[in-house]
Amino acid sequence: MNARRAISVFLATLLCASASRAETLNLLIWEDYIAESLIDRWTEKTGVSIRQINFDSDDARDEILADPGRNIDLVIVDENGATLFGRKGIIEPLSETNLPALADYAPQWRKSCAGYGLPYFWGTVGILYRSDVVTPPPTSWRDMMRPAPSLQKHIAMFADHSEIFVPPLMLLGASVNADDTATLKAAFALLKTQAPSVLTYDYVVTSIQDPALAGNIYLALGYSGDQHVLNSKAGKAGLWRYAVPKEGTLSWLDCFSVTAASPRKQRALEFLNFIGSPEAAAANAIALNMPTASSAALKLLPETMRSDPEIYPPSEIIAKNQHHQELSVRSIEARRRIINTLANFQ
Repeated sequence: MNARRAISVFLATLLCASASRAETLNLLIWEDYIAESLIDRWTEKTGVSIRQINFDSDDARDEILADPGRNIDLVIVDENGATLFGRKGIIEPLSETNLPALADYAPQWRKSCAGYGLPYFWGTVGILYRSDVVTPPPTSWRDMMRPAPSLQKHIAMFADHSEIFVPPLMLLGASVNADDTATLKAAFALLKTQAPSVLTYDYVVTSIQDPALAGNIYLALGYSGDQHVLNSKAGKAGLWRYAVPKEGTLSWLDCFSVTAASPRKQRALEFLNFIGSPEAAAANAIALNMPTASSAALKLLPETMRSDPEIYPPSEIIAKNQHHQELSVRSIEARRRIINTLANFQ
């Protein structure tokens, strides 16, 4: 009898282990936005694999997230998205009860994720440039919006209804959240004037992988940290650099969230708790050259990284920066209409 029970327990253990190995979490995330070594460690530890589904704009992410057939378990959202999707019941409420790792994150970061996400990476929107071609380095949004003749058809913009308006609105001295008709018209005028110099309106990390475009992009709108991704894809360290214009820019925070509809919610929470631990968060930040939001992980980073202004901007730059606020439906629709006309002026 005991032998039979032992065999039954052994078989049950094998079945559980097999089920765990077969388990997969679907993660909706920007490309190259999590260290593969961490995913490998997680899978080795738990037997649960991570399937990454990449998006290259907030609009594209929202379309995928709205499709129930995609079975998304985890998603990267910005701070506005955390509030909006949380309010709509699309992502799961998080607290130290179901996500103990949150204890290592400062209250202001947690507040920004509105109780619906683990604060992940933060940064700025700025100008990415080829250091071997663009000299001197750009210092103003004017360098992008009213570019030199040598940059004609060498600029990559980013057709997202929020980010593409950062350069013209900052140059106008307006709020990045502006939604009045007069200000948006003025921003449109700058974008229309710039359009003949634009090679593509696709996100630079996506467009740089197109052989027809890669060698012709010298200047791009993007995020802090993108320069490291571009250098990795180019196989040449230091080729791409990043600059925050003197007028200031947009500061952002990404939140790592669990979807409310996930059938693997407990596993997703376990993965998030793993990623949010001090050691994993520090390793992730080092691998991606990105600023962590974890107070405990920050202490584990090398001083050279903590003092790097391309990773942790000086306080005088941060003081000029603005933050996203939730835009009205009318504003989003107006912005998208503007974006849809820009190709006509290229």
